[in-house]
Amino acid sequence: MEKKITYVTGNWAKIASARKALEPLGYEVDNIKMETPEIQADDVTEVAKYSAKWAAEELKIPVMKNDSGLFVKALNGFPGVYTHYADDTIGEKGLLKLLKGVEDREAYFKESIAYCEPGKDPIVFEGITPGRIALRASGKYGWTWDKIFIPDGEDKTLSHFPDDVRWDFWSLDAYRNLAKYLENIK
Repeated sequence: MEKKITYVTGNWAKIASARKALEPLGYEVDNIKMETPEIQADDVTEVAKYSAKWAAEELKIPVMKNDSGLFVKALNGFPGVYTHYADDTIGEKGLLKLLKGVEDREAYFKESIAYCEPGKDPIVFEGITPGRIALRASGKYGWTWDKIFIPDGEDKTLSHFPDDVRWDFWSLDAYRNLAKYLENIK
């Protein structure tokens, strides 16, 4: 039986993460780049579920769809589901300005992977990458949030690590749990 998963995304970093987690388990990961509706919701999980269901019905194949966000404790979870919008508007400099004088800089990235087959409800798998927000942007690798996010156990931002090292900090739990789920239903 073919073990192929279609990832609805054009984001090379998301595809690379999925391949890193799933290909060693025997899954081929391909992708289709297409726009999907993103509902307004309070949680990235709901956004991923809706988009996956829509894409599965549109394409008539099983798909996975991701939504993720940066959640800052002192900002009551902001930017959360609005992470992409915050990136486009205030960026890391604006987020640092919001946190000026704040001691508790605990934050995490939450990634929700929704797997959906046509005619069925999506199943969601989540991964959390805990850390904190730096006092200032630093580093030369990566982009936006990498310059201000310090993963747990480190004293430097993600932006201090090249791609091949930076990937190791991200939780791959969502992909691994998806693979376990697929193994059990096939």
